[in-house]
Amino acid sequence: MKEISERKQLTILQMNDSHAYFERHPEYFWKNGEQIYENVGGYARIATILRQCREARSGTVLALDNGDTIHGTFPAVHSEGETLIPILNAMEFDAMTGHWEFAYGPEQFLKVANTLSYPTLAVNCYDSKTGKRVFPAYQIIERNDMQIGVIGIAATIIDKTMPTSFSKGVYFTLGNEELPGIIRELRDIEQVDLIVVVSHLGYPQELQLAQEVDGIDVLLSGHTHNRLYDAVVVNDTIIIQSGCHGSFIGRLDLEIANRRVKSYQHDLITVDDSIEPDPEVNALVDKALDPHRDMLDTVVGHTQDALARDRVMETTMDNLLLHALISVSDDAELAFSNGWRYGAPVPLGPVTMNDVWNIVPVNPAVSTCDLSGIELWNMLEENLERTFSRDPYQQMGGYVKRCLGMNMYFKVENPKNRRINELFVGSTRVERSKKYKAVFITSQGVPVKYGDHRKDLNIRAVEALSTYLRENSPVSSKLEGNVVPI
Repeated sequence: MKEISERKQLTILQMNDSHAYFERHPEYFWKNGEQIYENVGGYARIATILRQCREARSGTVLALDNGDTIHGTFPAVHSEGETLIPILNAMEFDAMTGHWEFAYGPEQFLKVANTLSYPTLAVNCYDSKTGKRVFPAYQIIERNDMQIGVIGIAATIIDKTMPTSFSKGVYFTLGNEELPGIIRELRDIEQVDLIVVVSHLGYPQELQLAQEVDGIDVLLSGHTHNRLYDAVVVNDTIIIQSGCHGSFIGRLDLEIANRRVKSYQHDLITVDDSIEPDPEVNALVDKALDPHRDMLDTVVGHTQDALARDRVMETTMDNLLLHALISVSDDAELAFSNGWRYGAPVPLGPVTMNDVWNIVPVNPAVSTCDLSGIELWNMLEENLERTFSRDPYQQMGGYVKRCLGMNMYFKVENPKNRRINELFVGSTRVERSKKYKAVFITSQGVPVKYGDHRKDLNIRAVEALSTYLRENSPVSSKLEGNVVPI
């Protein structure tokens, strides 16, 4: 292959973790040391960013999606992701990978993926029976007379920490062992000019991956909802991540010569009202949402505090959810849910059904179990390790598990299984052999291996939360010091 000696331009546009936020929505920003909320995002405005960039830099634009795209709001969940298909096809991405896409089960995700006009890539997702890859590992895309090798890495935690239905018939590796061989194949056999990895492992994991694996030119990071206003370079790999909920789009302008990046410029674009919605995509969004607008616009209560999932230890949004769970259980003294990152903030004021569904789109059954003191301690230690492990590859969050009815004081810097210093239920230190009644949602709230007398109540999370709001508004939800690093 003749190497390209003159500098050629390539622009990469990144969308990650949009979580099916069809329209503009509240997002938090920091200003003068305080948190403020502005309405941003929406697929129609994102489509305009993509279109305008393609028009300005014809033939040089690559648009990639890191996944967490077809799950996270009621219309997406109601249709098992299918209502997103015409919208995503109109936006004309070039490739994607996945995570919450598997929430509908691998078979349904495959159905959706096969109707998209671009490939889903996953070097690390395998059929449990055959051992063969479920999705292609890579795609070679031509732009500006260059061959771009795009490799996908799906979230590795799908078969490790998430409900078993997400990984029925499939399993996931980290992808780090497969990647060097794929890069050699693309570099030496396919003779590509550039290697781009689209990953959903998470920012800490991807920094480690870039350090260990040579030959990645650009790594598009996902999963952890980081807003990187400046690109990071590790082992000659340029790394960006672009927030969440479609509130931001990452843009990376590259100059390439002799199969190497010679210079780059990065911009984190806020998808604000200065961007006009694309008419075609706007019409498709309306078509997807119109059948549900009356229900979603219904006001079910009011909040005196902004509800947000903006902190690692505990959040106002999840404290409200946990109080709702406690309210529908007979005698639970503890409540748990997963440390989800998704869920756009709800400013103080009215709370709609749309907000409720955004808080807990999986709408699981509310469950109860009995936990011994030692099980409670071990469950929390396990969760702290999965959040703060010294080995990035062992970090499998989410944030810290959301907890109510207890106070945990811990040392972040301590080693595995040695972080908790003090643990109280109510005002009393936890007793190892004592049983504690807990209410929770999903196996991420209380994993199956912990507790006994597990049962599902005759109510699901959305009903529990909406009922609580109707009966207790205006609600107040503040940080309560349930989980405290010391």
